[in-house]
Amino acid sequence: MPIRNQDTFKDSASGDALPKLPLPSLSETLDTYLKCMKHLLTEEQFNKTQSIVKQFGAPGGVGELLQSKLVERREKKANWVYDYWLNDMYLNNRLALPINSSPAMVFPQQNFKAPIDSLRFAAHLISGVLEYKTLLDARALPVDYARGQLSGKPLCMEQYYRLFTSYRLPGPDRDTLVAQESSVMPEPEHIIVACKNQFFVLDVVINFQRLNERDLLTQLEKISKMAGSEDEPVPPTGLLTSDGRTEWAEARSVLMRESTNRDSLDMIERCLCLVCLDDASGTEQSDTTRATMMLHGGGPSKNGGNRWYDKPMQFIVGADGCCGVVCEHSPFEGIVLVQCSEYLLKYMIGSPSKLVRAASVSELPAPRRLRWKCSPEMQKLLTSTADKLHRLVQNLDMNVHKFSDYGKEFIKKQKMSPDAYIQIALQLAYYRCHGRAVSTYESASTRRFQQGRVDNIRSATPEALAFVRAMTDRKLISREMEKMELLRCAINAQTKYTVMAITGMAIDNHLLGLREAAREMKMEKPEIFKDDSYLISNHFILSTSQVPTTVEMFCCYGPVVPDGYGACYNPQSDHIIFSVSSFHESPQTCSVKFVKCLVQGLQDIMDLCNRCNGGPNPAEQKRNNQTMEMQTQTEAKGKTSQDSTKSQPTNPQVLVKSPEPTFTGARTGTSAKRKF
Repeated sequence: MPIRNQDTFKDSASGDALPKLPLPSLSETLDTYLKCMKHLLTEEQFNKTQSIVKQFGAPGGVGELLQSKLVERREKKANWVYDYWLNDMYLNNRLALPINSSPAMVFPQQNFKAPIDSLRFAAHLISGVLEYKTLLDARALPVDYARGQLSGKPLCMEQYYRLFTSYRLPGPDRDTLVAQESSVMPEPEHIIVACKNQFFVLDVVINFQRLNERDLLTQLEKISKMAGSEDEPVPPTGLLTSDGRTEWAEARSVLMRESTNRDSLDMIERCLCLVCLDDASGTEQSDTTRATMMLHGGGPSKNGGNRWYDKPMQFIVGADGCCGVVCEHSPFEGIVLVQCSEYLLKYMIGSPSKLVRAASVSELPAPRRLRWKCSPEMQKLLTSTADKLHRLVQNLDMNVHKFSDYGKEFIKKQKMSPDAYIQIALQLAYYRCHGRAVSTYESASTRRFQQGRVDNIRSATPEALAFVRAMTDRKLISREMEKMELLRCAINAQTKYTVMAITGMAIDNHLLGLREAAREMKMEKPEIFKDDSYLISNHFILSTSQVPTTVEMFCCYGPVVPDGYGACYNPQSDHIIFSVSSFHESPQTCSVKFVKCLVQGLQDIMDLCNRCNGGPNPAEQKRNNQTMEMQTQTEAKGKTSQDSTKSQPTNPQVLVKSPEPTFTGARTGTSAKRKF
């Protein structure tokens, strides 16, 4: 039986008693591991793995010893896997943060008619950040409740309180997640504004008074002028944070030799967040190009140095209206990024810009430019880093596609889970592209438990493979109802595994715990973790995540392995936004081809459902509705509303679908991504 005691703790954020993360039984995890891998391995590989697993799980064997250590650990810790998971997922990872690790949220395209418009937008955004920070400081954020599978449970809120109080410190072998939770240290009361590769300290509290929006705009105007009037070339120090983590740790130690640099680093590392005022990128604005600008800033020749990737929240405001936020992912999951971003955009649309408020700080001190002493050694490091970032930018193959034939409403009418349905479509797309099934990661929230983060839903199930084979090989199965039965079996298997993951009973965290327990005991690494099958199982060629929003925006990220795809999706009522990424250097992958196969698969599954369930074709219905709408518009042409002559608002607008400014629950049980 799984280890489940009834220990609970009072989540300081939600005030609800949350249970500890359960520990699955050894036999259940090993059985599930074999089931998950059998269809992904050759017969020879599987036979070898089966023998190794049997030996590992034998009575009195290594597995039982390690399991007993995890039982002890669970008794002592609030969350037995949290430290293991954080190190393995993020802090031990030596890859550069942009593209490889940090996800981005892409805001609606803004229409800035003049330079002042982008500064107004930034001032309004900062005002929203300060409002949100006030909620966090008062521990007044509404508690999230689980939605989707097993809905209604309160969720751990601790991740929210790291949004503006943490920092990822690079290390030679392992990074450190620094959380400013000490009452000894003063609360940060400044934001860092990046502009033209320079960094400025914007104090948001002066004389114990928070700056209003008018004052924020005044300070941003000063910063913009200061950044444009610098005579001497300024080293793009922010580029260093885009390097591999070991390289950046070494470069940081070089920077720290100078007191000027130490002071600048301290101000950045202790700030609330960054606001990056980007120059126009010079590229044609599309969902795909805006996604890439958020992920990497266009590289060293554009806005790639106008960043500090170690800080959890970097808000991007581009002069060309390309806006969004890029986050360092180790402190929190995707749902926290979504909730914060939605609050800000709803604040901006629901709270008119307050640029004429009377109460103002009369004497505003000028924002302070951070200075750097750049030695020849540092200049050499900057040149090397710029070259590596340029190659990384050139390597990214991003494709953002809005699938408009139907959305989650059609899927719900089939009495199917939209998330499970889309996961099956992703399996079908990969199989059509590459002719095989591969290890797949879909992150599942474990926030029902103390300090819960995520575990993995292994979407490449045997049932999914049976269905995609039937859809791609006409000789295999020709009868539609048989295909429909296979589809339902695949969706049921996906849903079952989802429930396992969100209730703490999936296998990936458990296997990680067993492996790390062996390392802590200084044992020789058990054979199960040296086996090729274990390496294959953790090489996530498909890294996927559902990130739904109620505001017009979408999430994107890079692949987690060189020959893989990152596939983030945002299901809406009548459409689905897909952000698919891969690397150009891989001869096996192509994002355009994958998206083409994905669209074909979604259409084929829809046709199958309609033929078997007798439903209308949603794509055809949509076209008919659009035709009727055009006819109505034509008839109404020439009629002018009396209000049409009223002056239009000059402030930049954001698009929002629902008016409510607060949130009462998490969107879904799955909301982030492996290794990102």
